[in-house]
Amino acid sequence: MIPSSPRHPFLDGQPKALFIGGRWQAADATFETLNPANGQVLATIARGTARDMDAAVTAARAAFEDGAWPRFSPSDRQRLLLRLADLLERNAEDFARIDTLEMGSPIRHTRGSVALLVDLLRYYAGMARGIEGLTAQTSDPDMFACTLREPVGVCGAIIPWNGPLWPSVLKLGPVLATGCTLVLKRRRTLPSPR
Repeated sequence: MIPSSPRHPFLDGQPKALFIGGRWQAADATFETLNPANGQVLATIARGTARDMDAAVTAARAAFEDGAWPRFSPSDRQRLLLRLADLLERNAEDFARIDTLEMGSPIRHTRGSVALLVDLLRYYAGMARGIEGLTAQTSDPDMFACTLREPVGVCGAIIPWNGPLWPSVLKLGPVLATGCTLVLKRRRTLPSPR
């Protein structure tokens, strides 16, 4: 049971937008997410169409090729991921309540999940500084061979409709730790019954 509280600002009845290229923009299509306990509409969510996805990939590619993120040092990426973990921790109750309302999961479970995700983001932040290349022995004594690990580009991830916070952090953390950019899309519907 969720303790009584004022309605969360996210659940204001306004359709949600897509965040593409550093700004919010209206979606071509939407879907409703429902409270499983009573069937009431919680929010109208932006549904990324093929056109929206193309725009998101184009923006992520531009951010990767022309932006500063892939050139951030490992310690800079670590610092920003730690900040993200701090923000999640600061807003943990909001995330737990929204996950509970949307999934019907007990609030103690979603609170515990958010706490674990904060720790997971901090783990990924530490990993940002642990990415190292390798040297390889060659048969030619005048040759030096090594691998250099560097950001490779845009990653795409689709997360499930139920409990989107967990898979979002599981995708976001490692992608950002490596210096890549990410397009994150949520599956919009329940799976069909078998």
